[in-house]
Amino acid sequence: MRESLEHLGRFDPERARRRLLDRFDAGCTRHVRTAQGRVGFVVLRERPDGHWLLDHLYIHPDAQGAGLGAAVLAALFAEADARQRDLHVGALRDSRSNHFYARHGFTLVEQQAWDNLYVRRAAAA
Repeated sequence: MRESLEHLGRFDPERARRRLLDRFDAGCTRHVRTAQGRVGFVVLRERPDGHWLLDHLYIHPDAQGAGLGAAVLAALFAEADARQRDLHVGALRDSRSNHFYARHGFTLVEQQAWDNLYVRRAAAA
């Protein structure tokens, strides 16, 4: 995310660290691992209305481009479909993640000042 925030002139390492720590919940956090060890993490939260929020999906830059993000999404989609949960995600405007989420079936539902909001509807049972 640093690259995207720097591109917008909004990167502040302390604010980014604080945002992550303030919202950290171990019960919602999963590690992304390969044979080389932990290479990322994903945070999935259940919202009061029942949908799931993909709050964070980070893959270390050295491990990007190998299909790990797609594999994580495939696993999350299988879980969401099994439980009939829509999956929501936000992406910083002008971030490469927008293309990633759109390519994997998320639909843009709202544009805000700094973020784009997407949803991926649960597949019918």
